Amino acid sequence: MPTMKISHYFEFEDHVTGGIHESVVHQRKMLDGLDLQYTTAPTLDADVFHCNLMGPRSAWYARRARSRGIPVVANTHVTAEDFGDSFRFTNALARPLKPYLERAYGLADALVCPSAYNQQLIETYTDAPTTIISNGVDREKLEGFESLTEEYRERYDLDPPVVFLVGHVIKRKGLETFVELAHRLPELDFAWFGPLDLSLKGRETTALIENSPDNCTFTGFIDDIRGAFAAGDIFCFPTHEENEGIALLEAMTAGKPLLVRDIETFSWLEDGADCLKVSESGVAGFEAALQRLEDPSVRKRLGTNAAKRSKHFSLESVANQYQSLYSTVT
Repeated sequence: MPTMKISHYFEFEDHVTGGIHESVVHQRKMLDGLDLQYTTAPTLDADVFHCNLMGPRSAWYARRARSRGIPVVANTHVTAEDFGDSFRFTNALARPLKPYLERAYGLADALVCPSAYNQQLIETYTDAPTTIISNGVDREKLEGFESLTEEYRERYDLDPPVVFLVGHVIKRKGLETFVELAHRLPELDFAWFGPLDLSLKGRETTALIENSPDNCTFTGFIDDIRGAFAAGDIFCFPTHEENEGIALLEAMTAGKPLLVRDIETFSWLEDGADCLKVSESGVAGFEAALQRLEDPSVRKRLGTNAAKRSKHFSLESVANQYQSLYSTVT
C-alpha cells in the first residue's frame, strides 16, 4: 500500500508567530515520526490537503481540492472570539472575521479543534465535522531548562518566587491583571517572557506596559524559551480567552504551579489539584491565590500534579490522532 501524502500548508508562515506557529512546528515533528509523506507547499498532488490557517490562498486551494475529491483538513486556531484584544486593529477586524471563517471552515471535510471549548465555538460557525486534537507539548524542547535558572534570573534581576507568563504580550491574555498584581504585590517579582512588538499595540496596551511598576519585567523575545521556565516559579495566566494555551502545557511539563482565570477553556483543569483557579472578575482573587502560592509546599504539590497531567499531551500521545484522522477522511 503506497504511503499517504499530505499537503501540510501554513499560509503566512513567515509572518505568524506565537501559539499557531508552535502548533505547526509540533504537527510537523509528529508527521516526521509517522509513516506519512508530506510537503509544506500547497499542492493538489496529495491525498489530503491540510491547512493550518484559513487565509484566502488556503480557501482557494480548499475549494479546488474538494472539487477534485481530495479531502480537506483544517485547524481552527483562529476564532473571532480569540482574535479580539490582540494587536492594533484586531478588535475592528474581529466582527467581519466571523462570517469569513464560517465560509472558510465550511470548506473542510474535517476540522481539528485544540480543545473542547474551541470545538463548541466552531460548531456555531459551521456544520463541518470536528475532532479535538490537542496542540500538544514538545517535552524534548524543554529538556535541561533547570540548568538555566541562575543565568536567566541574573539576566533579568529576578528574585524567587517569580510570577511569570510566556507568550506575546497582548491585552487578551490578562495584561491588565498581570500589571495590577505587580502593583499590589511589590514584594514579588513579575516577568512576562515574550515578544513586545509595541508598534503593533494599541494605546491602552502600550500605556499598561510603560507604566508598569519596577517589579514587573517585560523581557521581549528571548532566544531560548527554556530560560523562561527556568526563571519562573508560578505560571500566572489570567487570560480572558484562549483556544488551548501551549505555554500553559509547557509550564505543566516543567512542573510549575498554575494560576489561571476560571474560563471554559480550562474546565479540564482541577482547581486545588493541578492548578488554582480564580472565578472573580477583579484582581483580588488572583492576589489572594498568589499569596497562597508563596508557600513552597503548595507550589510543589500543584507543580508535581501538573507535570503528571502533562504527559497526556506529549507529541507521542497526540501523533496517532492525526494518523487516525487522515485515514478516516481518505
